[in-house]
Amino acid sequence: MPEIEARGARLIAVSPENADSLETLKQERKLTLPILVDAGNEVARRFGIRHVLPPALREVYRSFGLDLEAANGDSSWSLPMPARYVLDASGIIRWAAADPDYTVRPEPEESLQALDDLR
Repeated sequence: MPEIEARGARLIAVSPENADSLETLKQERKLTLPILVDAGNEVARRFGIRHVLPPALREVYRSFGLDLEAANGDSSWSLPMPARYVLDASGIIRWAAADPDYTVRPEPEESLQALDDLR
């Protein structure tokens, strides 16, 4: 975050989890960044990065004690793909990275480079 802020930018997270779940997460992990609630994963749907878990996978999640209905406050059983966006001062997306494989994520340096490219 310090490197992002040094470039005059802000890091903001977006999550389908309800406000209570997010507040608990922020306290447990001592997070200071703003986290916006995407109720029902509507923003993720509009960005084309929302997927609905099939019934068999829902059971796997439940077996691990993960209850998306409770955490997200709806019954959609949907998740957003992990994605990262760099927006310019006008709100235009200038760089994006998203992959359906949640283990594939851009390196932080890639986001920093995208910020540098805006200058």
